[in-house]
Amino acid sequence: MERWILIILTIIPGVWGGNWKVTLENQCALRGTSVVLKCEYDYPFGNIVTVVRWFKVQQVSGNRKLLPLSDLPSPPDFTYIGNYRGDCKLNVNNVQPADEGEYAFGFTATFGGFISQRYAYLSVKELTTVVQPSTVTEGGTVRLTCSSGCPQPVEAVLFKDGQLVLLSVFRARIEDAGRYYCVGLFGQKTVRSASVALKVHYAPKKVNLTMSPSEDIIKGGTVAFTCSSDANPPVTQSGYSLYRDGEFVSSGQNHNISDIQPSHSGRYHCRAWNSISWRGSSLINSSEITLDVQYRPMNISVSVDPQPVVEGNSVNLTCSSTANPAADNYTWYKRTETPISSSMVQVGSGQVLSLPSMGASHTGFYVCRVRSSLGGNNSTEVMLDMKETLHGSHTLPVLAGIGIAFFMMLVIVLLLFCLLKKKQPASPDTKQTDFSGIGSSSEDPYDTVYANVQMFPSSPLPVATASQRDSHCDAPKSHEEVTYSTVTIKTRNLRPPSHTNNSGASHDSRSKMSKTDISVIYATVTKSS
Repeated sequence: MERWILIILTIIPGVWGGNWKVTLENQCALRGTSVVLKCEYDYPFGNIVTVVRWFKVQQVSGNRKLLPLSDLPSPPDFTYIGNYRGDCKLNVNNVQPADEGEYAFGFTATFGGFISQRYAYLSVKELTTVVQPSTVTEGGTVRLTCSSGCPQPVEAVLFKDGQLVLLSVFRARIEDAGRYYCVGLFGQKTVRSASVALKVHYAPKKVNLTMSPSEDIIKGGTVAFTCSSDANPPVTQSGYSLYRDGEFVSSGQNHNISDIQPSHSGRYHCRAWNSISWRGSSLINSSEITLDVQYRPMNISVSVDPQPVVEGNSVNLTCSSTANPAADNYTWYKRTETPISSSMVQVGSGQVLSLPSMGASHTGFYVCRVRSSLGGNNSTEVMLDMKETLHGSHTLPVLAGIGIAFFMMLVIVLLLFCLLKKKQPASPDTKQTDFSGIGSSSEDPYDTVYANVQMFPSSPLPVATASQRDSHCDAPKSHEEVTYSTVTIKTRNLRPPSHTNNSGASHDSRSKMSKTDISVIYATVTKSS
């Protein structure tokens, strides 16, 4: 216990009245500012104050203990701004949360001392920025306020990322997202709040589709598509989808095509979704990009015009193909055959091979080779053949000639028949020509052979009608039946006998030879009335 030293009282005005007491007030301060703990004290007549002291109340084992400020582990920035005559104010600089708590004041005078029984409570608060709501959808309303938590008002202004905010209530835009804080004047000191983030959610924007490589895409290569967007919350993998010519291709942010083919060509776009709608739509599309697959000539075919190919006519062979870039060179080859080898010989160029007059030398196998800047390919071999001889201008005369020849042969047969009929007398009985005398006469110097004798059954004339017979042959108007016999006469020795001196006999022999070397048609005519 500190020993109080008695001092001889000095007569000072105002000292002689009063009681032992200390009056304190609670205070609220913002972190980082300065605050004055207000305090007044009084004491009885005849005392002179010699010692003043502030204490902070500490809880030790559940009991309150007064600890002088000078004995604190980390003495705060305290300054006593009172006096020894009743004013005991304490200034606290750069207030920190650790400074919060209960404080007491005590003093010592000549005839005693006193410690306050009631304590002053110092509250340490933060200047706070309030953003309501802290997460908003684009177009929603946002309210900003600055709060100190202390009863005394604080004059504060708002800032966003270092820029002054003029409106504390506004409709959120994408660019309004950021960190907001307040700067206030508390007492004589400026204080800044901690920053608070405002999140603005919005549907996907700047949806973009990229393709790698972006040009000179060759058949058989690989192409990678990547879709990206600016959205909050960000678009997930399942929120992306890829389309070609309006048809769904795949989902996901990335899509790869290996061994690319011409069928993959088309206009592609990407679609992004994150559950936030914009102007009534939650599906946002990227702009389209074109995939143009390049390939050397393929599907090469050769057409022949006209068909059929006729000798002497003009013929065009046309070569067609699909290619990207388009084919710029066409070459024609014809296969030539030799006894020991076969080779292709160039016969023309250009997409159309023209043959002005088709001939036998033009027939054969043809091949068209098509080239572009990426390379070339050949068509399959095409056989060019033609119709021989008869063409359109000669067909009618030939057919007419054949018809006339047939008609003349028919007339000759009828005339021969009529002549033979007139030479033989008509008989009611059937007469047959006697073949026994031919070849049996001893006067014929040649050996005659009869062969191929065929007898046909009697039948009506197949060619001429009864009226035709009357007009051409003057035959009676009775029914006649004819039996035909075909006789072929062959001689074994065509030369006359040698060693004869009789010129007359020789003449007879020649005469007989000429008589037997003939062709005769025999017939049996049966006449009925």
